[in-house]
Amino acid sequence: MESRLKVLGHPVHPMLVMFPVALLVTAVLFDVVDTVGGPDFLGEVAYWNITVGLVGGLLAAAAGTFDLLAIPSGTRAKRVGLSHAAANLAVILLFAATWVVRLNADSRAAGGALIAIEVVALAILGISAWLGGELVDRLGVGVDRDAGLDAPSSLRPSAATHRIGEVR
Repeated sequence: MESRLKVLGHPVHPMLVMFPVALLVTAVLFDVVDTVGGPDFLGEVAYWNITVGLVGGLLAAAAGTFDLLAIPSGTRAKRVGLSHAAANLAVILLFAATWVVRLNADSRAAGGALIAIEVVALAILGISAWLGGELVDRLGVGVDRDAGLDAPSSLRPSAATHRIGEVR
């Protein structure tokens, strides 16, 4: 199944996913280091990583929704896609909860309970990432119908001229 939202022949959702994943993972690492005695500014940096990670996660979710809605009902891909979306929603909600707690706090530092929530969110994110890989690598969701080991470039004139910014 070909992705519905593409730029220059490539699906948008996978392009957007890497940023929130990296930001949220880094935020948890900074919070852990801050909690065990690292520099005080790490809690603040972690807070801002979560802020930008949440925004990026919502953008990635919006792009992923285009592909999810195009998956035919009653298929394994639809079940995996819904599980992937639900897991990502749980991650966004858990990190949003930690963000809200830290929003008006005297210190943006996390602490034991918030870090525990973040670690649970990362575990769910790992499961969701595996589900996303299952969708693309195993089930071919988002893969161009012309894909193959000898497929032409996504920038070939026939593809690029009708796919730049196209939503089908």
